[in-house]
Amino acid sequence: MLDKTYDSAAVEPRIAKLWDDNNAFRAGAGAKDGADPFCIVIPPPNVTGSLHMGHALNNTLQDILVRFERMRGKDVLWQPGMDHAGIATQMVVERQLMERQLPGRRAMGREAFVDKVWEWKSESGGLIFNQLKRLGASCDWSRERFTMDEGLSKAVLEVFVTLYKEGLIYRGKRLVNWDPQFETAISDIEVENRETDGHMWHFKYPLAGGETYTYVEKDEDGNVTFQEERNYISIATTRPETMLGDGAVAVHPSDTRYQPIIGKFCEIPVGPKEHRRLIPIIADEYPDPTFGSGAVKITGAHDFNDYQVAKRNNIPLYRLMDTQAQMRADGEPYAVCAAQALDIAKSGALPGEAEVDDINLVPEDYRGLDRYEARKRIVAAINAEGLAVTVKDAEGNDMPYVENKKIMQPFGDRSNVVIEPMLTDQWFVDAKTLAEPAIASVREGRTNFVPKNWEKTYYEWMENIQPWCVSRQLWWGHQIPAWYGPDGQVFVEKSEEEALDAAIQHYLAHEGPWKAWVQEKLENFQPGEIITRDEDVLDTWFSSALWPFSTLGWPDKTPELAKYYQTDVLVTGFDIIFFWVARMMMMGLHFMQDEDGKPFEPFHTVYVHALVRDKNGQKMSKSKGNVINPLDLIDEYGADALRFTLAIMAAQGRDVKLDPARIAGYRNFGTKLWNATRFAEMNGVAADPAFVPEAASLTINQWILTELSRTSAEVTEALETYRFNEAAGSLYRFVWNQFCDWYLELLKPVFSGEDEAAKKEAQACVAYVLNAVYRLLHPFMPFMTEELWAATAGEGVARETLLCHSAWPAPGFANVHAADEINWLIDLVSGIRSVRSEMNVPPAAMAPLVVTGANALTAERIARHDAAIRRLARVESIDVAEAAPRGSAQVVVGEASFCLPLGNLVDLKAESARLSKALDKVEAERQRILGKLSNEKFVANAKPEVVEAERERLAELDTQAASLRLALSRLAEAG
Repeated sequence: MLDKTYDSAAVEPRIAKLWDDNNAFRAGAGAKDGADPFCIVIPPPNVTGSLHMGHALNNTLQDILVRFERMRGKDVLWQPGMDHAGIATQMVVERQLMERQLPGRRAMGREAFVDKVWEWKSESGGLIFNQLKRLGASCDWSRERFTMDEGLSKAVLEVFVTLYKEGLIYRGKRLVNWDPQFETAISDIEVENRETDGHMWHFKYPLAGGETYTYVEKDEDGNVTFQEERNYISIATTRPETMLGDGAVAVHPSDTRYQPIIGKFCEIPVGPKEHRRLIPIIADEYPDPTFGSGAVKITGAHDFNDYQVAKRNNIPLYRLMDTQAQMRADGEPYAVCAAQALDIAKSGALPGEAEVDDINLVPEDYRGLDRYEARKRIVAAINAEGLAVTVKDAEGNDMPYVENKKIMQPFGDRSNVVIEPMLTDQWFVDAKTLAEPAIASVREGRTNFVPKNWEKTYYEWMENIQPWCVSRQLWWGHQIPAWYGPDGQVFVEKSEEEALDAAIQHYLAHEGPWKAWVQEKLENFQPGEIITRDEDVLDTWFSSALWPFSTLGWPDKTPELAKYYQTDVLVTGFDIIFFWVARMMMMGLHFMQDEDGKPFEPFHTVYVHALVRDKNGQKMSKSKGNVINPLDLIDEYGADALRFTLAIMAAQGRDVKLDPARIAGYRNFGTKLWNATRFAEMNGVAADPAFVPEAASLTINQWILTELSRTSAEVTEALETYRFNEAAGSLYRFVWNQFCDWYLELLKPVFSGEDEAAKKEAQACVAYVLNAVYRLLHPFMPFMTEELWAATAGEGVARETLLCHSAWPAPGFANVHAADEINWLIDLVSGIRSVRSEMNVPPAAMAPLVVTGANALTAERIARHDAAIRRLARVESIDVAEAAPRGSAQVVVGEASFCLPLGNLVDLKAESARLSKALDKVEAERQRILGKLSNEKFVANAKPEVVEAERERLAELDTQAASLRLALSRLAEAG
């Protein structure tokens, strides 16, 4: 006998052990002979990570698909693994060293530090896998992979070396996001743009040689509104410290205010006067004539937009800061550097970028300063010299023009320091070339996005793709397989031995000073003398881009690779469509071919799920204090309740607003099924192998079997099309409403009656339906259903298979007439109950029921279900009449009207007053919300989630008002 209550805390670990002991999730477990493969690769969580709500949603949806296809007999592999998470892991270990007062990374050296990271990984890394198991994730845990393990490292080497030799990886100097805390380039996804309090300073750049021009402003009609003679051009900046590296001032070609001075030079108002630099005034489409002064300083080495302008116009790039975002202290004296820069500006002949980058244009007074300290001193110096644009204060005095304003600043998501655009030597992938076939795959329908609207985002990113910076200045990660000769020549090979061999061949084959040098070294060779390895490591996205095929054993030709690639569906969040999905597409198409040698995609479908937000629709964040820990929810409500909640709320294209109260509600759903199973047990329900649905004679049994078949078809189709919420919704309606509330309720007279044949059929039918329910619900609520499956096998009987390996229910039985009849009964009883509730009829009150307009079929049904109608609808008598009695509320079902005389059941006057008062209250709140939503300022300025919450509340009030008006109209008819 089942326990009285379901104890998830006790059951879930036991079921998890059962699965583990039986290798239930190994690749191919439970598959039919010759079954089609089905493979999903897990989006690899960071080795430093712990389960959050995004993981819970993502992995629940994957597990639903995996369990569904496994039960359909497919050869399933859900491939698990973890990402080494370069910068995050290095940060964790460095912090640990500091806390333990051990030598830091640089003090202990690279090799010892990397050993420490591996030590940390073996002791503390991978906690998230145990948390995923608590969620019920049915991965093949025996095949766990790690982006730094030997096999995946081999794949990384193969890809890097191949792309390099194909000319698709190269080394160059580009502008990158630079994290001064970790002293490394980082990807865009590791940058958070945050609104902060900032300032906009307005400065004068004097024209060279004291030149002047007439500055004229005009209105839209061309009338002059302001005119003066100027010997400067005004610019505005939020980062005065970068003025030291300006290469030009740009204005829009159509901006008539500055036409007279385009092509002339102006002076940067910073640094020693005797060495002030001159820079050209250029025309470019980038400046907005309507914003600020319309003139923009171009600092190509410290701003991504400026970098593009500089490249278009051959403007030099001057790097001002070191790797810690301090003003550079290296290089020649400022006077020498300023002279070099002036020569470049006047000649217009730009030397190589490396030469320009070597010029340090930071005056001695600012060298070595933190960037923000340098900013303060530069502003003070410009103000003191009188080169700030001024405005009048309240007393009419001139004062520097500084705007206090909110500005967007880029922060490292882990370091929490402001990111600096930095011009550095990095390794790049020619992403534009690799993107072309990946774009075509989606456009031609070989890979599809669900929902389809995400294809637009994919195209926008891919069609405007920039070179992918894949190098990171870290120690934890795949070290770039590049070695440098004594003259800087690069040798990219899979091992140092191969690189050394390539270097020796290169130098011995070319006459010159290095040939003799190499020959001399070879006579008494010492490791590391001829070539030295690049110290950088690869961006962690590089190795994860290979995930769908590297985890299956590539570059070796393994059986798993042959069987499971192409994988089927990728389940992911929208935020990594570009950073991960697109890169997997590019790499998969470049390195994987089908039997005919044609490139093919790593997956045929990309299912993009939305965000999990709090119950008010706000994004979860630590700063807001609204983060919900899924492990806490599992502790309180059980994994099944959390999973079912996430699934039933996972509508395509809509964020999940997670309210713990909803999880409690779906825990009650599980409890409902548990109690229904106990009720069945108490009424002698047991599996009957001889039961055949087609042989069922009772109408009620034919109805439930028909509805079961419909539900099975709905759930199957919904899962095949990734409509998880519809699948869960169908199951909820069937189990809670049709099976528990109606079927079992309608069977009570059968179970307590004297007709043994009917009772036996009902017992067998209930067992049959329950078995199907456990299987249909299993992908959503695996723990409870596996427990119920085992517990209901029968006294002393064991199931032939685990539920997770049982066959998925196939729709089949259908008896439309039986279904129509019982659904008619349900509609009738539900309608009467609804009227009683709306009219506030006391639950114990028995009401007469008068029927009008019934045809012969309805009359037969009334007679057949007389007892059920009386019992379930609290009806004392059922009579037929030509017309509805006065003072009755009517329920229309089919062609007939069913009338409830209200006069003897409720105080019509008091009930009307109560309903009117309730309607007034609802209307008042409706008008208040309508007022807010019709206010354009409110809609424009309020947070989107606040506006959406008000709209949802308005919809609820509309429904309430309609219900109250209906009840009042019924009372009016009755009166």
